[in-house]
Amino acid sequence: MDVRIQQERILRPLNGVVMLIVIIAGFIVSTVTLVYGIILLDSSNSATGGLVFTLSMVAWLVLSLLCPGLKILRPNEARVFTLLGRYYGTLKTAGYYFVNPLCVSFSPDYNAAKAASLKKMKDVKAQGGIDMETPRVPKTVSLKTQTLDNGLQKVNDVLGNPIIIGAIVIWRIENPTQAVFAVENYHDYLGIQTDSTIRNTARLYPYDVFSEDENDEGIREKTLRGSAQEIAETMETELRKRVADAGLSIVEVRITHLAYAEEIAAAMLQRQQASAIIAARQKIVDGAVGMVKMAIDKLSEDSIVLLDEERKAAMVSNLLVVLCGNRDASPIVNTGSIF
Repeated sequence: MDVRIQQERILRPLNGVVMLIVIIAGFIVSTVTLVYGIILLDSSNSATGGLVFTLSMVAWLVLSLLCPGLKILRPNEARVFTLLGRYYGTLKTAGYYFVNPLCVSFSPDYNAAKAASLKKMKDVKAQGGIDMETPRVPKTVSLKTQTLDNGLQKVNDVLGNPIIIGAIVIWRIENPTQAVFAVENYHDYLGIQTDSTIRNTARLYPYDVFSEDENDEGIREKTLRGSAQEIAETMETELRKRVADAGLSIVEVRITHLAYAEEIAAAMLQRQQASAIIAARQKIVDGAVGMVKMAIDKLSEDSIVLLDEERKAAMVSNLLVVLCGNRDASPIVNTGSIF
């Protein structure tokens, strides 16, 4: 990109209200002199009348050429001007101004809006109707904070599992000059860079981990589901670097949708359920073993029942069946001797 374009030039234009008064006053004076010149042409002094008439017409032409130099700029908008194909300057402050009448406001949205307007008019005429609404074709660059909905896209996580992910990007134009001249269309450029950033970032992390062991290293790594905010910040940092040359500023990136792809959603649900069941069984077994040990130690300490190794094994087996079973155990009362 041209170095002169990278260095944004802020215009200091004339006050538009003052110039409007001057132009109106010029039209009034020109009109009066024009009438006076016509009167002189009808009289005997035709030479003077012709000169006055000519000067009045020239003044009218000059004043008419000055009128396009009056520009209105709304808040949070900017105008990027070109003069005879060269960058002239940028206007950011809202107000009513007068600039060089030969300057032209340039915006990438202009061609897109104009094409959309022409297409709408053709569609209305094809249907036999009349389009009474004149569409507005903007020539300014909006500096407002905007939201880009990236939509849903299918990517593979670090484990190769296909997932569906969607995100929104909150952004604004920081340098309108770069946004206009550095890229063809900053809307399309931002959309493409957002898609690429989300895909490349999502491929670096797993969707989820299935280990329930707190000592497992895998449980502490970042995942798309468990560390969505941190990963969104990583996407924001990466996207900010990519669009900096286009004069765009990224305010925030948020993940709005995250799910397994349809072809593996059912299998992954079964895997999650199996992992949950295994983790629950492991905790049940750990608790049951502790309870059995406590019961045997308590019986031995209080000398309530003296059991040999064989009967301890039988007791352990029975208690584990009762404590680890899926259903409530049906007690059987032994009325005879336990020996």
